Amino acid sequence: MNRIYNSVEPRVMDDDMLKLAVGEQGPQEEAGQLAKQEGILFKDVLSLQLDFQNILRIDNLWQFENLKKLQLDNNIIERIEGLENLTQLVWLDLSFNNIKVIEGLDTLVNLEDLSLFNNRISKIESLDALVKLQVLSLGNNQIDNMVNIIYLRQFKCLRTLSLSGNPITQAEDYKIFICAYLPDLVYLDFRRIDDHMKYLAETKYQYTIDELKHQEHVRQTKLEEKQAQQAKLEEHKMAFVEHLNGSFLFDSMYTEDMEGNKLSCLPIVGELLEVYPSCFTTASSVMNLLSTTHLP
Repeated sequence: MNRIYNSVEPRVMDDDMLKLAVGEQGPQEEAGQLAKQEGILFKDVLSLQLDFQNILRIDNLWQFENLKKLQLDNNIIERIEGLENLTQLVWLDLSFNNIKVIEGLDTLVNLEDLSLFNNRISKIESLDALVKLQVLSLGNNQIDNMVNIIYLRQFKCLRTLSLSGNPITQAEDYKIFICAYLPDLVYLDFRRIDDHMKYLAETKYQYTIDELKHQEHVRQTKLEEKQAQQAKLEEHKMAFVEHLNGSFLFDSMYTEDMEGNKLSCLPIVGELLEVYPSCFTTASSVMNLLSTTHLP
């Protein structure tokens, strides 16, 4: 399954390798000669092919800021790293390497096609930032847990998935399970999913999926509420009135008032202290609203 170190010494991607690749893959004939004379800027390169180079480590790609297609298959790469600046990348091929863990993809927000075929991966993870992902190839790895499939539900654009050659495919209802949990999938293991398979999946897992959808809805609602609260807090910070819509200001003032704390020992003061914060909060909310309202 994995590529092994051969008689050729493992290589690290350096400037010489990159310049040679860019020169060979760039414009040819007269245009190519002119480009070589003037020099090809890495930031202008849109596609880069570095397969079969015996590369051990990904490095020195930070200047390829506009790169859209990167081919690194058939090397001996052990870690996904050095891709942070490739934010425009759409297509990435890391197949036939020695990668064990999916990582280092957090900035690739435009990636649509990812191949990690024939590596040593046992868990599908760390793909959360790839919101545009449409094609995912993970065949010939070591994935053996169906939970990995549920993780992929978050990728609303995913249409093509390859898992052939993994232990997970030996499960009795492997295809039906995937079709149930990934209903928008069109191709699985290089074959189009037919309507009959979708019907069987929906019938068998209907109640489980309904419950899962409910849980996802609850989580999404909580997330949106948290994001709204954070946005409101940032807005209040800009107006220098953060925390005035709650009891924070009163509590902090009372905590620091040592003389006021002594008064709480008196019979009637305790009752007043229980009522006053709500009045204080209401007044603070009005002040907060006025401070963030743009008057004509």
